[in-house]
Amino acid sequence: MTEADTSARPRPARVALFTSCMGDLAAGGPARATVEVLEAMGCTVELPRGQTCCGQPALNSGYPAEAGALLDRWLRIFAPYDAVVTPAGSCAAFLHHHLGRLREPTPGQRALIQRTYEFSQFVVAYGAGLRLRLRGSVTYHDSCHMARTLGERRAPRELLARIEELKVREMAGCDTCCGFGGTFAAKFPDVSVAMADTKLGTAAASGADWLVSADPGCLLHLSGRARKAGPPVHTRHLAEIVRDALVPAEVPAGPGAATEVPA
Repeated sequence: MTEADTSARPRPARVALFTSCMGDLAAGGPARATVEVLEAMGCTVELPRGQTCCGQPALNSGYPAEAGALLDRWLRIFAPYDAVVTPAGSCAAFLHHHLGRLREPTPGQRALIQRTYEFSQFVVAYGAGLRLRLRGSVTYHDSCHMARTLGERRAPRELLARIEELKVREMAGCDTCCGFGGTFAAKFPDVSVAMADTKLGTAAASGADWLVSADPGCLLHLSGRARKAGPPVHTRHLAEIVRDALVPAEVPAGPGAATEVPA
């Protein structure tokens, strides 16, 4: 959904956070940062307790029936919300791209997917009132699914450009795969590591303070390789950069901590 699609609509008030498997099990920082930014925007954020995987890993591994069952559960859990926001660009891409491929969706299910956003899409569409300032520089890594399947390259860069005093340094091959690819990294570790080294090298050559992406999986892969043997590159999720850039005295107070709701 583009900013033009939302410009005439009020900001969704009741927002569900879809953490993603990665956010739930291995990378909680981006999910927490997402909540803080949404609350600064004035949203009431809820964390549906019954949420599980959207089905992307199962489909990528060749199990469409199992992926469809997980997608059905996801559709039931998130149906009541005004909007759904996730800090995982690949999960947003799966939901938008594969609903019609795995199921014959109802009008209500199509509408739910249309109000499901990757983090930067939602903040660009509804966060114009945020005041953001952070000194430093970043280079942005376009994750494969978010750039090619979701088709989203603009929103992350527009959001970063809104942050006062932050310099964005584009690196060579910004949309070249980092080598994670979900199960690809486990099945082809030597190729995966070589791809990570290439990405880390181009990020280091940009001279940026942080390598930023909108996918926790890419960042876990790259940060792990950087700690092990790669160039000393510091990684950061886009939501964490925006959270760190919030100017507290100049944004509306949030309604409180995110509420966990039963399934």
